[in-house]
Amino acid sequence: MSVRSFLTRLSMGAIKIYQAVTANRHRVCRFEPTCSAYASEALATYGFWRGWGYAIRRLLRCRPGGGMGYDPVPEQPQQTKSEMLGNV
Repeated sequence: MSVRSFLTRLSMGAIKIYQAVTANRHRVCRFEPTCSAYASEALATYGFWRGWGYAIRRLLRCRPGGGMGYDPVPEQPQQTKSEMLGNV
């Protein structure tokens, strides 16, 4: 197991604990999915460093005067078969 995958799993575990602790509170998140769900999905999709980068950018948008509404994690660009083989 690499250090990055360990950090990703550790971060996702911390997010799950946060979600369990705050499950009965009144929802105040302005975005859908919630910031914690967004962070968890970003970590699962992009790994530790890039996933936390997306999560931090999302948290910075969650402020008075910031955005609101549906804001999914960006999809990873699809690679063509030649790009995967290094024939670009």
